Amino acid sequence: MPVYWSLAHALAAALVDVLWFIEGSEDEQMDPDEAAKVLEGVAHLVSELSSDQVGELIDLLRTMAEAESDPARREFLEGFPDGFGILDEAL
Repeated sequence: MPVYWSLAHALAAALVDVLWFIEGSEDEQMDPDEAAKVLEGVAHLVSELSSDQVGELIDLLRTMAEAESDPARREFLEGFPDGFGILDEAL
């Protein structure tokens, strides 16, 4: 079980876990429309973050990616900021 140094880190890890599951689910496992709603909800939530919060989330994702041993999950983590519009918010 991972040890998290902050609540923000634990919540970011939980969010990534949920989105990793959704992204990897087949249509038989999860309704595509429902999956799209969840992903859009996350993108909206991210759009509401302050620039400080966006920076903190990007730093957390970078740290998580560096520690990830699964190459596919590391790639997901590295692409997360761009894929969910976080980089757009940081600019």
